[in-house]
Amino acid sequence: MRKTLILTFSLLTLMLFGVQCTFLEGKFEKIFHDPYVLDLQGIKTRGTLRAAVDNNSTSYYIYRGRRMGYEFELLRDLGKRLGVQIKYVVVNDIESAFEHLDAGKVDLIAMNLEQSASRSERIEFTQALGTMSTVVVGLKSMETPVIWEGFGSDTIHVRKGTVYKNQLNQIKDSLSLDFTVLESPDHEETLIDRVADEEIRWTVADKNIAQANATYYQGLDINLKVAEEGTVAWAVRKNSPKLLEEVNVWLTDKKKRFIPDLYAKYFLNSRNSYYRSNSQFSSLAGNKISVFDEIIRDGAGELGWDWRLLAALVYKESGFDTTATSYAGAEGLLQLMPVTLERFGVTNPNDPVQSLQGGVKYLQYLDKFWRQRVPDSKERIRFILASYNIGQGHVEDAWRLTLKYGKNTRSWKDVATYLNLKSDPEYYRDPIVKSGFAKGHIAVNYVRDVLSLFESYKTLVDP
Repeated sequence: MRKTLILTFSLLTLMLFGVQCTFLEGKFEKIFHDPYVLDLQGIKTRGTLRAAVDNNSTSYYIYRGRRMGYEFELLRDLGKRLGVQIKYVVVNDIESAFEHLDAGKVDLIAMNLEQSASRSERIEFTQALGTMSTVVVGLKSMETPVIWEGFGSDTIHVRKGTVYKNQLNQIKDSLSLDFTVLESPDHEETLIDRVADEEIRWTVADKNIAQANATYYQGLDINLKVAEEGTVAWAVRKNSPKLLEEVNVWLTDKKKRFIPDLYAKYFLNSRNSYYRSNSQFSSLAGNKISVFDEIIRDGAGELGWDWRLLAALVYKESGFDTTATSYAGAEGLLQLMPVTLERFGVTNPNDPVQSLQGGVKYLQYLDKFWRQRVPDSKERIRFILASYNIGQGHVEDAWRLTLKYGKNTRSWKDVATYLNLKSDPEYYRDPIVKSGFAKGHIAVNYVRDVLSLFESYKTLVDP
């Protein structure tokens, strides 16, 4: 009887996983390849809009510790409209941006995408942000202007995933030319750098980017058009209609003044663009955040922190201004209050070394205070930052409330919930609350802002 049961089970298994293999594969294929779904409400619930951006002199970069860029400022304003934070996801090429969108790694592609029928089958375009024309970029010749017939069998290098390759091939076919089009993972600005350094002869770029770079490299020729002006837009997934609708409403409102002003700032002011792009304190040309990087590195070493995290805290506190003084009387790079200055031996708060050393000692004290209660170092940093901003007493009150209501006292998310509630009489009048009323939401936002800046530094500045 037992042998019969085993034989029957074996036959059933064979039928299920052998004969029906193709059927099951089809089901699994559908399960694992369904499109990612998350529309506006889900994004608001998560509290973060994730956007794919370029890292270049007009889109998104760091300059003297500050995040800048045309798309950066547009997205920051959009985030305020939607009531969410923006997570800036730097992508290497346009195809990667589409893949990130498909996989749900981003919700929006904030790049100048030229609208085309093939792209419209894959994504949903927003309203147009403006127009774009493309030009050939090469070195000026003293003999004749650049014309298509003069390319011969030369190679034109273009950024992978752009419409440039198709545009060039149409010209090549229509005029029966022999040049070669070679796609590259490099951004347009990198390819322009290579042209200027005579590593390659030709590339193609958006006219705005080409004009901005022509102010740095006086010998560039950008007069030959590849294509006339076409509209450019951002993109969302096809299953995000509410997000698309809200972005379009925002764009309609901002096209009146905000977008034209930003466009002028990043594309028409070539002098400022040159300094931002070529400064040693720009993530595009150098690898420095501030003139205080070395002492910040030393202080971070004492804390066991990534130096870019401490740099983000210093920027948030003072913007690297040694003479900064708050309305409450906090002074110096790390904005220490008089009682804290005295406690940690800082006699001159405007001395960057003293200020930083005092701040580091205070951070070490806070780390020691929270270490036993919050063993995980990544979580503990959030408690430390909040304590630095609003005082450990208020954060400890939130910790006690978290404990009272049965939530996780080792989780910043849970403790932050009660820190936010410290402006509510029901909570700040609780007998276990020792420090009373506090605008806890300010400290919660402070932690979020410092860590967001840190993430940008990690992405754009080498360790």
